[in-house]
Amino acid sequence: MLTHTDATAAYAKRFETVLAYIDANLEGDLSVDALSRIANFSMFHFHRQFVAYVGVPVARYVQLMRLRRAAHRLASRASCSVLDAALDAGFDSPEAFSRAFKRAFGMAPSAFRRHPAWQFWSASFIVPYLSRRLTMQVKIVDFAETRVAALEHCGSPGLVNESARKFIDWRVQSGQSPVGSSRTFGIPHGNPDTVPAEEFRFDICGEIDEPVAPNRYGVRELVMPGGRCAVVRHTGSTDHIGETIYPIYRDWLPSSGEELRDHPLFFHYLSVYPETPVDQWQTDIYIPLV
Repeated sequence: MLTHTDATAAYAKRFETVLAYIDANLEGDLSVDALSRIANFSMFHFHRQFVAYVGVPVARYVQLMRLRRAAHRLASRASCSVLDAALDAGFDSPEAFSRAFKRAFGMAPSAFRRHPAWQFWSASFIVPYLSRRLTMQVKIVDFAETRVAALEHCGSPGLVNESARKFIDWRVQSGQSPVGSSRTFGIPHGNPDTVPAEEFRFDICGEIDEPVAPNRYGVRELVMPGGRCAVVRHTGSTDHIGETIYPIYRDWLPSSGEELRDHPLFFHYLSVYPETPVDQWQTDIYIPLV
């Protein structure tokens, strides 16, 4: 006989299977009828149970997932037109797609492609299941003080990758902070969604165990302070990392009882480019706490 805990786990597993199926089959038949068969529930009960578990109706969740993928493609693929994104999201016309996109995320898809505003996206994209799943993954850790070599990027967030290439060149030529055995960090000074592009700063960092030798790249030594941090993992392109960051401040922090330390959040890059496909990149986001 199943215990209450076992029954709850089995119930959750059914819905996790359905949600994974939706993610993997956004072009397919995602009707209530089709999904109820995946969940092994009767169609009569499935929709009410889905709303209770996820927080929004089936059709709304499916549309949001399709719009979410379309937004990622618009922001990351220059060749993706609004028409392409509309068809990918299952809309019959760009006009219908644009209306749904603007209704969901507060801006037209063409404007989002020019200036991806993940902060506004996250504020609009509130699905209880997604927020619950993310905040359950938050861990509190003690980060040890760490010496790093750092190259400061100044200017448009869109040009950070150019500075990163310079930093990689320094790592290769200097032999200090080798990628294979040294951690890689990023420290944003300001929010790229709100700070004027010309004022944005970002430190690209590599762990070191010896002083930084004089160099022509402008790489200098920094000490990342130790202390308590909330950590959550982001999977996928760092272009969309705000999608993971904002719910932590919006949903987790107010109910956690924690207070922020006066130090910028920072990223620990766990994947090696280009060996790891972009959709499999993993980045740990550290939010310093008192």
